[in-house]
Amino acid sequence: MIRKKICMLGATMVGKTSLVRQYVDSLFDEKYQQTIGVKIDKKTLFIESEEVRLMLWDIQGEDDSGSTRDAYLRGMDGYLLVVDSTRRETLIAANSIHTRVRDMMGPLPHVLVINKCDLSAESQIMDSDLQALSGDALSLVRTSARTGQHVESCFEQLASALSSVRSASA
Repeated sequence: MIRKKICMLGATMVGKTSLVRQYVDSLFDEKYQQTIGVKIDKKTLFIESEEVRLMLWDIQGEDDSGSTRDAYLRGMDGYLLVVDSTRRETLIAANSIHTRVRDMMGPLPHVLVINKCDLSAESQIMDSDLQALSGDALSLVRTSARTGQHVESCFEQLASALSSVRSASA
């Protein structure tokens, strides 16, 4: 069995917890519950007949303060960098988080997730805004934690890339 630590990173209220809950339990709750510190969930899946256990670290959101504790990131194999399509400032926070993580951990596989795509009429982020941030990401995935749209895909793309990294180095 392959075990991989995946961190959910992004500003406050971008939907990190909702994405994890939709992926792990197929549930969505309209009521906002702020994550304090970190919440860890597990999900096991099979990639090319290999069992992969994802340890999903849902880390408290951060904005300009850069408050992610370095200890939570230790041992991270990859991450989902989450942006709220309805709040432009979350893109700015994501840029800052991504730069800090890359400087601290080096280049790691990650997926750029644009959440709340079901609210397209309220979108404040254009494709051109995403070019710099999506440049070294495995992919850019537009999700809706509410409807479940593309939620599974963003986690599984990262898991697949992480399991192939292990296979290549084995």
